Formats: sequence, C-alpha cells, structure tokens
Amino acid sequence: MDNAKERRSRLLGDGDINVSFEFFPPKTEKMEEALWASIRRLEPLRPKFVSVTYGAGGSTRERTHNTVARLAKETALVPAAHLTCVAATKGEVNEVASAYKVAGVKHIVALRGDPSEGVGTKYTPHAGGYANAAELVAGLKDVGGFEISVAGYPEKHPESANLAADLDNLKAKVDAGASRVITQFFFDNAHYLRFLEAARAKGIWAPIVPGIVPIHNFKQVAGFAGRCGATIPSWMARRFDGIESDVQTTHLVAAAVAAEQVMDLVDQGIRQFHFYTLNRADLVYAICHLLGLRPATDAAIEKVAS
Repeated sequence: MDNAKERRSRLLGDGDINVSFEFFPPKTEKMEEALWASIRRLEPLRPKFVSVTYGAGGSTRERTHNTVARLAKETALVPAAHLTCVAATKGEVNEVASAYKVAGVKHIVALRGDPSEGVGTKYTPHAGGYANAAELVAGLKDVGGFEISVAGYPEKHPESANLAADLDNLKAKVDAGASRVITQFFFDNAHYLRFLEAARAKGIWAPIVPGIVPIHNFKQVAGFAGRCGATIPSWMARRFDGIESDVQTTHLVAAAVAAEQVMDLVDQGIRQFHFYTLNRADLVYAICHLLGLRPATDAAIEKVAS
C-alpha cells in the first residue's frame, strides 16, 4: 500500500474527518418538506455546522432567518446564517446579526453578496452599508459573539482582476476576524491545492475548507459553475454526456465522480469538507459514508430541552 493509501486508511479509520452542509431557504411548502427531510436525514452524521444561504440583495432574509431559527430550536445541529452587505445599511445588517444572536445562532457566513440586479451586473456598495466582506467581518466582530466563516475562490472570484488580488481580498477578510474559509465548489482538485498553497504563502493560516457539490443535475450545476467562475473539466462533461434524462444513471455517475474527488483530497491530507447539498441528502449521505461517517443514535443527537 502506498503512502497516500496508508494516509487515507488512517484518516478514515480514526474518524478524523469532519463535514458541514449548506442548505437554501425554501420558497414553497413542498420545498420546505424536502428541505426538512434532507436535514433530518443528514443530522445523525453530526456535521460541524450547517449553513443557510441568503438571496441576492437580501431577497430571502426572512426565510433564511426562519430556517436558521428553527434549526437552532428544533435540532441538535449548529446553524450558521449567511449574511451579506447588499442593499442594506450597516445598522440594518447589524440588526439582522443581533436577531440571530437572540435566536441562539453563533456562527455567521459573511459574504459581500451578489448585486440585487443579479450575477454579472456591476456591484455597487450601499451608501450607508458595508463596502465589502472584510468590512462586514469587522462589523460582526464589533457586534460580538460570532464565529465567522468567509468565502474563498480556488479559480478566483469572477470580478477579481487576478488571483493575487483575490488573495489580497481573502487575507483582508481573515485579518478582520474570520476564523474559517469555505471555498466555492470546484471539480479539479489541482485548483484547490494550488489555491491552498498560494494562500499559505500569502500568510493566510485559517482553515480553508473545500466546497463540494454533488451533481444531481449536470445542466443545472454547469449553469451555477458558469456564473461563479468554476470550470467544468472536459472529462467530467463527457461522463455525463447522453444521460440527461436518465436520473438513476446520473446519480450513480455523480456519486462516483464526487467519491473520486473527495477520496483524492483525503489522500492529500484534507480532513474537512463543506457540501453544497442543494437541499438533497441522498448523494451527500453516500459520500459521507465513504468518508467513514456513521449516523449517531437517536439518543446521541437528541436536543436537550432548556
């Protein structure tokens, strides 16, 4: 057995892998049922935390807050609320953060956010708001009591002039008080490993957790990738070619692709993973099983009433 396989066996055998999951707030009653079915399916895996996204311009603010508050109240999970700078004053953003504190939420994913007009349009800071994510992190530290995660882009943010400028921005966020970096999803691990090395060379020592998205629908995920600057390798596109209408085969291929990606990262010594669930549990659960995670008993995850 080579060194990489020995390291993989040791990591998986020791149970020294931790994961986190991302969900988005539901728009309809049916979507809410699907979301909570996924949450209950994944809860026994005891993730480090679960995050809930925030729409462009704060368009899902109320739904995000309601979902996060329910997670804090009804589950044993550690909820993390996404919070952006878009279309709000500093006071309004701080008010949202304070409401999260009251709801028992102690973890924020701080993001600049997409422009209210949508991805691809020019971002303009609110006149009375935080100009960027670094300022938002500093403001949240002033509010106090939060663990703060921020975003990183292995292939750089689409609006950044180059990777060096992107790393300067990331360092500003970490220096402002962020304790963790969660990356945008990627499909070629070389992008992540180069990004990790460049960040360390820049003096960014916070954990940099790879973001992984299992592909339930290749066309949909390819659309997401195009908007956020993540490339689709030609080899991966070929794997999904011709099975667009075959859901079962798509899921089998997706499971194989994602398993290959995470196991290669384990071979590189990576122990933390953040999964973009798209509010679906099946593939994420299977990948976590391959990573050595096993569900806790009901008694172990029962939330003790206060």
